[in-house]
Amino acid sequence: MKIKSELPLALRTAYLALHRQSDSQFAPHGLTADQFVLLAALSRGQALTQRELARRMPSDPSTVRAMLVLLERHGLVQRDTHPTDSRARTVALTAAGKRKFRQLWTAGEPIRAKMVGSLQHDEAETLVRLLIKVAESLNAVSVPLDSETSNQTQEVES
Repeated sequence: MKIKSELPLALRTAYLALHRQSDSQFAPHGLTADQFVLLAALSRGQALTQRELARRMPSDPSTVRAMLVLLERHGLVQRDTHPTDSRARTVALTAAGKRKFRQLWTAGEPIRAKMVGSLQHDEAETLVRLLIKVAESLNAVSVPLDSETSNQTQEVES
């Protein structure tokens, strides 16, 4: 195996498969996989600045802004002026946004079950650790993926 060429292709293939299946599951709810990621980043409850939201997704700020405009139009997010920085805007889920996130989380359960079911428990834990390691090595700024993500999913599942 030529690992330097196979690893990026394998990661991309897995990502695209997840993205396509998620888009398919979320389409009946009127949202995309990328919009779900945005709602998930906001689902922890605290308002975030648009810049922080882009960092947590991770995505570029202009893409996040475009999604926010659309989601705000649908009443799923609310954007306000930052309380201490008038140049910044904060974003939070509305009640409708929280409901939509829960619907999408439920709609995505078969995909998560299929992913996790294809691996042994220890393989899944190792894969998550390795993916975080790869992401951190490629990012100039480390993106919090481990404890915050697992806390969020535990809260949603309960």
